[in-house]
Amino acid sequence: MTDQPKTDPKDLPGADPHTGQREVDPVTGHETTGHDWGGITELNTPFPKIVIWALVLTFLYSAVTWVLLPAWPYGRDYTRGLLGLDQGEMAVAGFAELDARRQDWIAQFDGAPEFEALEEDAGLMAAAMPAADRLYLDNCSACHGAQGGGGPGFPVLTDSHWLWGGDPETIAETLQAGINTTHPDTRWAQMPAFDWMERQDRRQLAEYVVALRDGTADPDGPAAPLFEENCVACHGDGGTGGLMNGAPALTDTAVIYGQDAASVSQTLRYGRQGVMPHWSDRLSDAEINLLALYVNRLSEEVSQ
Repeated sequence: MTDQPKTDPKDLPGADPHTGQREVDPVTGHETTGHDWGGITELNTPFPKIVIWALVLTFLYSAVTWVLLPAWPYGRDYTRGLLGLDQGEMAVAGFAELDARRQDWIAQFDGAPEFEALEEDAGLMAAAMPAADRLYLDNCSACHGAQGGGGPGFPVLTDSHWLWGGDPETIAETLQAGINTTHPDTRWAQMPAFDWMERQDRRQLAEYVVALRDGTADPDGPAAPLFEENCVACHGDGGTGGLMNGAPALTDTAVIYGQDAASVSQTLRYGRQGVMPHWSDRLSDAEINLLALYVNRLSEEVSQ
């Protein structure tokens, strides 16, 4: 085995070829490496000790937590550590604690509550409405919008136009059973397809429905008999609705699928059958009643 040749200090980058000493930066007092980057001299500074200590402390912390806290998964379980912590159990315990704290007020929404009396209790409303807002965001906002503004195919909840009724009791019934669902008490509503109708007749009928909204429909025009024969049974005389059968009024701007001529023509040709899920399998009766009161208050706040 041969000895490795030693590097002559004079051969190091940045070293003086005669003395072997590197150039010293006059500002910082550090030696340079001999590299020059566009007039900027690279300093030969030592590795920061704070970084070394940070690495050491990080390693020590990871070693301690590896022993104390949950760390290694195996199969469908994992090591609990010396502290025996289980985040799943902690989450369930936290939820149970939260549920216990709200039992004193949410129990008042169970059964068949008197909604007017509940609304008059300012302290109850202060505790209940933030929870109701969370319920709405978790379960309703995806379709009806974060503020109840609705969207194509989904009703607006902030106006006074309701397909089945907007009082809290009726809203609770709709939430319980849904619309066009598998629930035995579901509300049922369907806009049939009029694809059997002549295209020209559908076009005239669509224009008539648009004119109903604008208040310019001619009751003696050629489309009036078509409307009388095919639409009045569900949408009411003059398209005013109000029959609480899931058929909207056609004289306002609250039509779910749009009331321009193209949208109405599409509806007439292919029909509509929206679905409102039933929430009785997901929410408790008290939560449904709380949510019903919240939705009712959305329209009341806008109308005030």
